[in-house]
Amino acid sequence: MDRKRKWVLSSGALLVIFLGRMTTGLEVPLDPKVLEGLPQPPTITHQSSKDFIIDPRENILIYCEAKGKPHPSFSWTRNGTHFDVEKDSKVLMKPSSGTLVIDISGEKAEAYEGIYQCTARNEHGTAVSNNIVIRQSRSPLWSKERKEAIMVQVGVSLVLQCGPPAGLPPPIIFWMDNNFQRLPQNTRVSQALNGDLYFSNVLLDDTRNDYICYARFPHTQTIQQKQPITVKVLDMDAINETVADLYNYTNNLFLDSPSGERRPSFMAPPGRSSTQMALRGGVLELECIAEGLPTPEVSWYKESGELPSSRMSFHNFQKTLKIADVMEADAGDYRCTAKNSLGSAHHIIKVNVKAAPFWISAPRNLILAPKETGILTCRVSGDPKPQIAWSVNGVPIEDSPKDMSRKVEEDTVILSDVQTGSSAVYQCNASNEFGYLLANAFVNVLAEAPRVLTPPNNVYQVITNNPAFLDCASFGSPIPTITWFKDSQTSILNRDPYVIHNNGTLEINVAQSLNSGKYTCIASNNLGTRENHVYLEVKEPTRILAQPEYMVVQRNRKAVFECKVKHDPTLIPTMNWLKDNGELPDDERFLVDTDSLTINDVTEEDEGTYTCVMNTTLDQDSASAMLTVVEATPTPAIVYEEPDPPTDLELTDQRERSVQLTWIPGDEHNSPTQKFLVQYEDLLHQAGVWHNLTEEEGTKTTAHLDLSPYAYYSFRVLAVNHVGYSRPSQPSRQYRTNPAAPDVNPTDVHGVGTEHNNLVISWKELTGLQSNGPGLQYQVNWRQKDVEEDWSSETVANASKYVVSGTPTFVAYEVKVQAVNDYGNGPAPEAVEGYSGEDVPMSAPESVQVLVQNGTLAEVHWEPVLTSVVRGRLQGYKVSYWRERSLHQAEAQQEEQQVLAFSGNRTDGRLPGLKPYSLYTLNIRVVNGKGEGPPSPNHNFETPEGVPGPPSFLHIKNTNMDSLTLEWGPPQDNNGRLTGYTLKYQPVNSSNELGPVEEMMFPANETTVILSDLKYSTRYKFYFNAKTIKGSGPTITEEAVTIMDEEAMKSNQVDLATQGWFIGLMCAIALLILVLLIICFIKRNKGGKYPVKEKEDAHHDPEVQPMKDDDGTFGEYSDTEDHKPLKGSRTPSNGTVKRDDSDDSLVDYGEGGDGQFNEDGSFIGQYSGKKEKDTHEGNESSEAPSPVNAMNSFV
Repeated sequence: MDRKRKWVLSSGALLVIFLGRMTTGLEVPLDPKVLEGLPQPPTITHQSSKDFIIDPRENILIYCEAKGKPHPSFSWTRNGTHFDVEKDSKVLMKPSSGTLVIDISGEKAEAYEGIYQCTARNEHGTAVSNNIVIRQSRSPLWSKERKEAIMVQVGVSLVLQCGPPAGLPPPIIFWMDNNFQRLPQNTRVSQALNGDLYFSNVLLDDTRNDYICYARFPHTQTIQQKQPITVKVLDMDAINETVADLYNYTNNLFLDSPSGERRPSFMAPPGRSSTQMALRGGVLELECIAEGLPTPEVSWYKESGELPSSRMSFHNFQKTLKIADVMEADAGDYRCTAKNSLGSAHHIIKVNVKAAPFWISAPRNLILAPKETGILTCRVSGDPKPQIAWSVNGVPIEDSPKDMSRKVEEDTVILSDVQTGSSAVYQCNASNEFGYLLANAFVNVLAEAPRVLTPPNNVYQVITNNPAFLDCASFGSPIPTITWFKDSQTSILNRDPYVIHNNGTLEINVAQSLNSGKYTCIASNNLGTRENHVYLEVKEPTRILAQPEYMVVQRNRKAVFECKVKHDPTLIPTMNWLKDNGELPDDERFLVDTDSLTINDVTEEDEGTYTCVMNTTLDQDSASAMLTVVEATPTPAIVYEEPDPPTDLELTDQRERSVQLTWIPGDEHNSPTQKFLVQYEDLLHQAGVWHNLTEEEGTKTTAHLDLSPYAYYSFRVLAVNHVGYSRPSQPSRQYRTNPAAPDVNPTDVHGVGTEHNNLVISWKELTGLQSNGPGLQYQVNWRQKDVEEDWSSETVANASKYVVSGTPTFVAYEVKVQAVNDYGNGPAPEAVEGYSGEDVPMSAPESVQVLVQNGTLAEVHWEPVLTSVVRGRLQGYKVSYWRERSLHQAEAQQEEQQVLAFSGNRTDGRLPGLKPYSLYTLNIRVVNGKGEGPPSPNHNFETPEGVPGPPSFLHIKNTNMDSLTLEWGPPQDNNGRLTGYTLKYQPVNSSNELGPVEEMMFPANETTVILSDLKYSTRYKFYFNAKTIKGSGPTITEEAVTIMDEEAMKSNQVDLATQGWFIGLMCAIALLILVLLIICFIKRNKGGKYPVKEKEDAHHDPEVQPMKDDDGTFGEYSDTEDHKPLKGSRTPSNGTVKRDDSDDSLVDYGEGGDGQFNEDGSFIGQYSGKKEKDTHEGNESSEAPSPVNAMNSFV
C-alpha cells in the first residue's frame, strides 16, 4: 500500500513528501532542527541557461549553486574534459559555491568559449548541471560593396536587399534615410522578416538616394549601416524614344516587370506553395508579400481549422502572421490571399510542428525507509520521440556498478528493497535533434523516528458553520501514520464531518459548538510514536439584529440610528460608525452609544449613508442606512408600496435533513403582508441560482425547511403584499448538510438498440442537489429477459447512457440504473423492459394472391412472416405495384411504381386507383424499425374492362345553313374494347330553351359524320361519348350556329328602314346637327381669318383645342390632310367620324347623301359636297363656307 510523508516547518512553510511501497517524494526540509544529523544528497538549486551569450566587455559569470548535507563540493568540465579552475588565474570559484567568475580583461573572450558542466557531490551522491554553452556575442562589419543607381519604371515592383552580416545573436534590421529618420512603411512598402525592403509597386515619389539598411546588434549595442541605395523611378510615357533607348541597355533599368494595372502575384515566398517548420512552444512567423497594381491587400486563412485567435497577431500590414506558444494543433496548411480590384492570388504554406523534448512527468526526489520500494519516472514527449538515458551520480547507468535492487525500464527506474547507505543521485537525459532535458533526482534512504513539527497546545478559534483546520505536521521515515482523537478518547475517522488530509491536517467541514474541545494527533511508525495536543473553540457569529433604517428627518430635528448586535460572549466586540465609508465628523452633535447613533439638530450637510460596523477578533457584521434632510412639509397622503425585505435571518434547530429559519419582517408600507416566500441557493452545485423552497403565511416569522444532503445552503426571504414582492432579504449564513447515499435513482430509463448487435441504455441524470454526496456514479444493470442468467453490471460517471455490445438481434432485456456515490447506493431500482437493436427482415411474405374486384380496385392477400425472421418490431407491409401495359398494347409501357404501406400485422390490403383493362405487377416487403426486407416474387394480375374515357376531341366544321360536319378522336383511355359512339344534339333558342333531342349511334371505327336537315341561323348543342361493353364513358359537349338565309337578311333590312321610331330618331339627329352648323357659320364670319398654322405652333398639343369656356365658340381646327377630329370624337380607320354616344355617322344626315344598308343590316352613307383641296391651299379662306364645307372641316 502507498503511504505518504509530510514535513511542515515551524515558520509555517509546508513541505509534502510522498513515500510508500511504490513512492515518490519531494526534498528534505532545511529547518535546522530537522536537518540536525539528517543526511541529504546534493541538489542543484541554480544554474546558468543552456545557451549563454556573453558580452566581451564584461566578466563571464557562470552560475552553479547546490545544497545538501554535508554541503557539496564543486568541479567543472569544459568541452568534456576536466577544467582545472585553480590553474587559471583569471578564473575564480566563489566560496561554498560552484559559480565561476572569469576575468577577461586583457584577454580574448574567445579563449573561454566552450561547453561547461558543473558537478556537485557529497558522500551521498553526485548531481550535475546542464551543458552550458558559452559563446561570445559578435557584430561583424558589413562587406564593402559599390551600389549603382537602380532605375525602374513607375508601377513595377521592386526589392531592395539588405543582406546583413551574420551576428550572434542575429541583428535587428531597420531602414532609415541620411537624417536617421525611419522610412515610412505601409501596405505598398514594407520590410520583410529577412530585412529586405519590398515595393508592391513603385511611385515617382519613391525616387531618392538614401535608402539605408541598418543592423543593430543587441549585446554589443552597436549599429552598422549598409551603403546607401539610390532608386530612380521613371515615367516612361513622358520620355522620348531617344532617352528610352539610352536607358534600355542599362542593367539596373527594370523594364521586364509589367508597369500597368495588374493582378497580384507573390514576391515572397515565390510559387504557389512552400513549407515551414516550427518548434512547439516557440513562435511561428508566416510571411506573404505580394506585388500588383493597385496595391494588393493580404488576408490569412487556415484550411484545416480555425486560426488560434488568443495566440495570434498580424504584423507588417497583415503581411506577417505571428503565432505564439506554438502547439501541435497549429500544424496544417495556411492560405494567404493577395487581392486587388483586378483579381487575387493564393499561396499555401504547409506548416510542420516539431518539438524539442518536454516534460510529461519529471523525476522527483525520493526519501525511502530501509526495505521500501520506490519508482523514479522520467516521462517526456517530443517530435521526433526523445531518447532517454539514465545516469547514477553522473555516470551512465550501464557503466555504473551493478545493483540487483535496481531495474531500468525505458523511462522508469524501479528500486526494490533499498538498504541503508544506498543513497544516490539519478540523472535522466531526454534528447532529440532539437534539444535535450536533464533532471537530477536523489534517492535518500533514511530511518527516522516520528517528529511532530506543529507547536503543542495551539488554540484554534472559528465561527460556527465555518470550516476548521487543525494542523499536525510531522516528519519520519517510514512515513508516520497520523491518528486523531477528540477529548483523548474518541477516535476520529476520515469521514464527514471530518477530513484527514495527506499532510495530517484535520478539517471539520462545518464547525458546530459540539465540535469544541481538545484534539490529540499521534504520529507513529515502526521506530516510535509522538503525539501533540491542540484545542478548538467554536464561537457564535456576530449578527446585527436591529439594523439602522432609512430616515427622512426635517432640518433641525433629531435623527437616531439603532444598531443592536448579538455576539459570542467570549469575544470582545468593537462598534464603529462610519459616514459615507469614512469617519464620523468631529462634532458634538454626534453621540455614539452602545447600540445607537444620535445626530442632534441635523443639517443638509449631515445627509449621507451611515454604517455601523461590529468587529470581533474572528468576524464582523455591518449594516447601513441613508439619512435625508428635508424642510418641514405637510403630512403626506398614505402611500401603498411593496414591503421592505425581511431582516436578521437566523438558523436554529439544525439537523441532518432540516433546519429552522427565523426572520424579522420589514416595513409593510401601509399594506399588510400576505405571505413570505423562502428561497434557497446551493453554493456547491448551482451558485448564483435561487430556487423557491416554501411559502409561509404573512403572520409567521418562522419556517421549518426540509433539506437535501451534501448541499451548501443559503436562504433568503421575500415578503408579499397586495402591491407586490419586496426585494430579497440579505442571504442567511451558509448551512452545509452532510453527504449521504442517494435518495432517488435516475428517471426516464430506456433500453433501445441502435445497431443490430447492441443495446443503448439511457437515463436522465440526477441533478447536483439529488446526488446527496460526492463521487456520483450510475450502476447500469442488464440481463436478457426470460433467460436464466445473472445481471451484468457496469458503473459509469458523468454519463447519461451506456452501450452494451455483442447482443443478439432484437431480444427483450431487463435494464435498471441505480445511483451510487461515495456514501452508498440509492434505493433498489425497478427493472424496465427494452430491446436490443433491430436488423432488416430476412424474408418476404409468401402465398401472395390478388383478387380483382373491378377495373379500378383489387385486393391483395399474403401469409404473414414468422416473428423470428422479422428481426425487429414489425411496423407493417409495403406493397409496390405498377402498370406494365394496357391489354390493348402488345409492348410493355411500364408506368411509375406506386407504393402502399399497411401498418401492423396485416395479411391483406386494397389497391385503389387501378386502370381497367391493364396488366399489373406487384411485390410485397416486410418493414420493421430498421428498414425493409427483400421483396416477394413479382406477381402479375389483370384488371377487367371498364367504361372508356371521354373522346379526345369533338370538332365542328363546314357550317352551312342546314348542315355541318362533326369530327372526333377516340378516347385516350379505352379501358376496354370500344363498341361505338353515341351522339345527341338539340337546338337552343334565343332564350336558351332547349329543343327536342336527336340521338345517333356510330360504330367504333368511324371518326366523322355530316349532319343535314338543320334549321338555318340556329344554335345547336352536341353531346358525344364513347362506349365499351361496360357502358358509356364521360360526355363531351360542343355548340355551333347554322348560317342565316340571305332573303331573311334583306327582309330584316326593309323592315328596319320603314319603322316609324327609326325615322323619327334620324330626323331629330339631323335637326340638331343643322343648328350646330349654323352657329359655326355665324361665328366664323365674325372672326375673320384664322392663322391656324401659327396658333398650332403655339400649342404643345398638336390636336385641335377644346371649346372655349368664355364665349362658347369652338377652338382652332386643322384642315390638313389628316382631317383630325374634334376633341371628344373618334376617327375610325375608314375616315368617317362618329360621335361618342352613337355609332351613327354624322354625314348620314348631310344633304345629297345616298344612304344604304350593308349586308349585315347596318346603316351607311357617303358625305356629300366634300371639298377637294390642292396641296398648296392653306387653311385660311375669305369665303364664307357652306354648311357642307363646314361639316367637312370637322372631318
